[in-house]
Amino acid sequence: MPDPKITYLKQTIKSIADFPQKGILFRDITSLCEDPKAFQMLVDLMAEPFNGMNITKVAATEARGFVFGAAVAFKLNCGVVLIRKPGKLPREVYSQDYSLEYGSNTLQIHKDAINADDNVLVVDDLIATGGTIDATVSLVKQCGGKVKGICFAISLPDLGGEGAVKEKYPDVRVVSVLDFPGH
Repeated sequence: MPDPKITYLKQTIKSIADFPQKGILFRDITSLCEDPKAFQMLVDLMAEPFNGMNITKVAATEARGFVFGAAVAFKLNCGVVLIRKPGKLPREVYSQDYSLEYGSNTLQIHKDAINADDNVLVVDDLIATGGTIDATVSLVKQCGGKVKGICFAISLPDLGGEGAVKEKYPDVRVVSVLDFPGH
């Protein structure tokens, strides 16, 4: 029998065909955020697997990852580090190029945002191919931090990203709350 929480959460997410380009079925998690019950439920489910892991920072990837990363950091009583696109951070940064399912981009982190004493949980709204997460993990490591967990609100398992992340980082706890078929 399906978990009623997961069923409820999935029903709050709208699917938009041909966005941002033809052939993509976009899972719009902003509709979940508009529902206070769903938002709180999702954040609880994202944070719970990492309780007791001594997470000191959540690294949240632009832009929807900020929403969930900040809320999860609050639940875990730790800091949140914003991973941004170029030109958005005012201090010295590390940069990492990456590929995604329909293009490429670059992410940046403040060089002093994370240090060798930090146990880091990486949070993003969605895992598709894994490019964004690889770039984020690379940035955390450039700062000297230890990635202890990776968490997604949504996984698109048909695209293989979550499996690739689990294979590439076998000593890291990888969690996704909601799975959707397709792309």
